[in-house]
Amino acid sequence: MSPGTGRAARQGGTHDLLAGADDTLRVLDRCRALVRPALEEAVGRLHPWVGEMAAYSFGWCEVGGAPAAASGGKGVRQALAVLGAEAAGAPGRAGVTAAVAVELVHTFSLLHDDIMDGDVDRRRRAAVWKAYGTGPAVLAGDALFALAVETLAAQPGGGGAVRTLSAALADLVRGQADDLLFAGRPWTGPERVRPEEYRAMAEHKTGALLGCAAALGAVLGGAGPETVGALDRVGRHLGIAFQIVDDVLGIWGDPTVTGKPVHGDLRERKKTFPVLVALDSPVGDRIAALLESGDVSRAAALIEEAGGRSAAMAEARRHITAVETALAGVPMAAGAAGELRSLLGYLLRREV
Repeated sequence: MSPGTGRAARQGGTHDLLAGADDTLRVLDRCRALVRPALEEAVGRLHPWVGEMAAYSFGWCEVGGAPAAASGGKGVRQALAVLGAEAAGAPGRAGVTAAVAVELVHTFSLLHDDIMDGDVDRRRRAAVWKAYGTGPAVLAGDALFALAVETLAAQPGGGGAVRTLSAALADLVRGQADDLLFAGRPWTGPERVRPEEYRAMAEHKTGALLGCAAALGAVLGGAGPETVGALDRVGRHLGIAFQIVDDVLGIWGDPTVTGKPVHGDLRERKKTFPVLVALDSPVGDRIAALLESGDVSRAAALIEEAGGRSAAMAEARRHITAVETALAGVPMAAGAAGELRSLLGYLLRREV
């Protein structure tokens, strides 16, 4: 392992996390290019029909199998796994197996999430369940999870890696369960969702797999426990920040950019962070009444006036600061540390 950190890898702070969008896009492109051949090879081992649904979900083909060039996502988890290996001083290819396994689990979760949430679109085209049917989409998701386990288990020392991935998946399920239950809870009163419950949900639902990606990459790259633990914490804080920014986009984002309808999260009664903060303000009862009546446009305006949007972004930045704290002082290769900081800041800035 070649730490190569010293002063240069530790300087900068939160300001550096918010810089370098072009560099970050190059990092994402580089990591996707490194991982894709292995990801395609893994998907090629599936039943042909199931493999087609998987390829469709990755944006590689249309329904029926015709080649396509649709967006398969930015590949954030893939990048975290590759950078986790590089942070340990190993070549990026050492993290490819971790990247493939985590990407398969992430895609499995998206297929099932879209069914649970009734979302008909994913990345500006029909969700897998809408394109192929609910049963086939469930089957494809199950196959992707099984494939992820098989891929990791085949690695030397794969048993420990599978346990790490399984623990992250258990957290993801716990977070998704809480998120679904939140929708049925009242806006106000003793049974309302508290911000601290939201943070735990976001860490589990979004942060666990991000942390797992970076930590698994580091493990396969030969990192010690200190670096592995720090990268897991990085991913978990990032997940909370990522989810909060997603909440802001779900209310105020540009639909042409986000692919989501205006105020869609409010219509679905999602207990997002900006809403929870605003409900605790002096105008919380008015906001709750507007949400109950379905007047989501006025509710969105009042949530912003009550400070929900600004408080959400401040909370996201607090978790990015926690990311910087986790990265500081941990031995890791300087180049990877810098690229990790660039990636994390880019995720916070997304079209907000």
